[in-house]
Amino acid sequence: MDIVQSIIIGVVEGVTEFLPISSTGHMIVVSDMMGLKQTVALKAFEVIIQFAAILAVMLVYRDKITLKEVELWKKVLVAFVPLLIVGFLLKDFVKELFDPKLVAIMFIVGGVAFLIIEYFYDEKKVRVKSVEEFSYKDAFLTGLFQLLSLIPGTSRAGSTIAGDLIIGISRKAAAEFSFLLAIPVMGAVSAYDLLKHYKDLMQGDLLAYGVGFVTAFVVAYITIKLFLSFISKFSFVPFGIYRIAFGVFLLYYIIQ
Repeated sequence: MDIVQSIIIGVVEGVTEFLPISSTGHMIVVSDMMGLKQTVALKAFEVIIQFAAILAVMLVYRDKITLKEVELWKKVLVAFVPLLIVGFLLKDFVKELFDPKLVAIMFIVGGVAFLIIEYFYDEKKVRVKSVEEFSYKDAFLTGLFQLLSLIPGTSRAGSTIAGDLIIGISRKAAAEFSFLLAIPVMGAVSAYDLLKHYKDLMQGDLLAYGVGFVTAFVVAYITIKLFLSFISKFSFVPFGIYRIAFGVFLLYYIIQ
C-alpha cells in the first residue's frame, strides 16, 4: 500500500464510519478497485484509521467527556452492554456471516427502512430532543437496535439512529448518541483487533499508516460536523436513497 492508497482509504473511513451508510461496503469496493488484498498489514492499517476516527469523535464531544457528564456516560455504557455480550458470544458466527452479496442486500434493506421510517416520522411526537434527555430505557433500546449492526452491511450508526427515530428521539439527538456510543464500541473493537495484529504493523509502511491516520482523523472530524449541521435542517431520506443506489451498484459490481 502506497501513500496515495492510504489517503484514499483514510478518506473513505473518515466519511463513512459515522454516517448511516456502513463503511464495510465502501471498503470492499475501494480496496478491490485499487487491487488491495485483505492482508494482515491491511487489517492492521484499518485498525489504526479506526482509532483516528474515534479520536475525531472525542475531539468533537470533548465538552461531554468530563466528570460532569457521568450520568450521560452511564447511559452510553448501558447501550454498549448488549453488543458487548452478544458480540462476544457470537463473534465466530458473525465472521461466517460476512459475504459481499449480503452486505449489498443489507445496504438496500437499510435504505428502504430509512425511507419508511422517515415517511412515518412525526417531529411533533418527538419526546427526546437532546442526549441528556435519554432515559436508561432509551439507552438500552438503542443498544438492542445496535445488535442489528452485527449483520454485515447494516451499519452501526444506521441501526442505532433508525431505531431511535422509531422510539421518538429527535434526529440530532439520535445521531449524537450514536456518535458517543461509538467511543466505547469502536474503542473496544479496535483495541481487541490491535492486540491481535500489533505484530503485523511492522509488515506495512509506517509512513503510509501515519498519513492514513491523519487523513481519517481530519476527514472524520469534518464529516461529523457537516452531518450534524445537515440533519438539523434535513431528514435521513437522502441517506436512504444513497444506500439503495450503492447497494444496487455493489450487487452489480460483485456479479461482474
